Amino acid sequence: MSGPSSYDRPRRYRRGAALTLFLAGVLATGAVTGTWSDEAEGAVGHGIPERPASGARPPEAATADRAAVERAAAEAIEDGKSGSQAAAEVVSRSGDRWSTIYTQGEFEDFQRQLGGAYVGVGLWVRQLAGGRTEVSRVQPGGPAARAGIAVHDRLRAIDGRTTQGRPVTETVARLRGDAPDGSRTAAAGTPVRLDLQRGTRRWSLTLHRTRLRTRNVTVDRPAGPHGPTRVKITSFAKGTGAAVRRAVRDASPHGGVLLDLRGNTGGLVTESVATASAFLDGGLVATYDVRGSQRALYAQRDGNTRLPLVVLVDGGTMSAAELLAGALQDRGRAIVVGSPTFGKGSVQMPSRLPDGSVAELTVGHYRTPSGRTVDDAGLTPDLVVEDHAERRARTVLSGLGTGT
Repeated sequence: MSGPSSYDRPRRYRRGAALTLFLAGVLATGAVTGTWSDEAEGAVGHGIPERPASGARPPEAATADRAAVERAAAEAIEDGKSGSQAAAEVVSRSGDRWSTIYTQGEFEDFQRQLGGAYVGVGLWVRQLAGGRTEVSRVQPGGPAARAGIAVHDRLRAIDGRTTQGRPVTETVARLRGDAPDGSRTAAAGTPVRLDLQRGTRRWSLTLHRTRLRTRNVTVDRPAGPHGPTRVKITSFAKGTGAAVRRAVRDASPHGGVLLDLRGNTGGLVTESVATASAFLDGGLVATYDVRGSQRALYAQRDGNTRLPLVVLVDGGTMSAAELLAGALQDRGRAIVVGSPTFGKGSVQMPSRLPDGSVAELTVGHYRTPSGRTVDDAGLTPDLVVEDHAERRARTVLSGLGTGT
């Protein structure tokens, strides 16, 4: 996690936290995106907004008007001002927390990240109480790992600028070498100087950024080849569905699969649907509306429908991850264990503005196969467990019997 949820992060750092629908003829075809981890160096969406107070009007009910956004951008450009900044001001006034504006460079970087690649040093960071920033993960084989940086090391400064009290998103941008206006990112090979601390030891070093690929699917079998297979998905980037299908193919039919979606803040919904297809033999995964027009997402045929399956979720399970969990729950394919999910189910559609920036605006919402809406309420697990959720999930999985 990053800092406390009450930390007031700028709207621009909520980017990627939207369930974005790329329609054919707009910017890309058939891709739906959610959020990225709020601690990853390669992340786009870092801040998770607080859930609205009980009984309050959900923020998703507010939507930014596309015509007003495009008009503001065009007028600003005519006056020699920033079109993306003017558009962002309109979005901010609308009260729509999921709509956002990308500069052209930011959007191109976002698309690269959806492909699972980014330029950086292989560090994930989080902010602790008191404003300190520490390393939460280190990517094996990356520049940071080769330099001996470890989890829990304190990151004190980047290129001489302190991280103390600064938003984790700003720290991430500095690690990656992003321009302040989001117009460009640093190239592979560029240097970055880090000031670190481990206990009482303080030291500085210079790393060189490189092109890295995120590992979004982790598969392990702690109980041996005949035990349960744990598949942890941190986000849905390109190739996630294929990786899960391989894990399912290799899983023991006696042990079943524990699908861990805790802390998964989303990604490509096409990959979420592909993941559902590993466990379903066709059929409905979700429905969604785009300005009142109803659409549907369907699983592919020939998934493994007999393998015992338990899905782990928590309050950090969002967007595309909620779509997947809801589909498997509604279709009776899995037992869902854990705590209620975040509740993010709005659909955004991007369009180009005159200066090349991209407006990503709310146009609708998705529903699970049984018609449940996810917004605000989230999903309620079949077995609500706050403590030792994985242990309980394994117990449930062991009682589901063999998949043969």
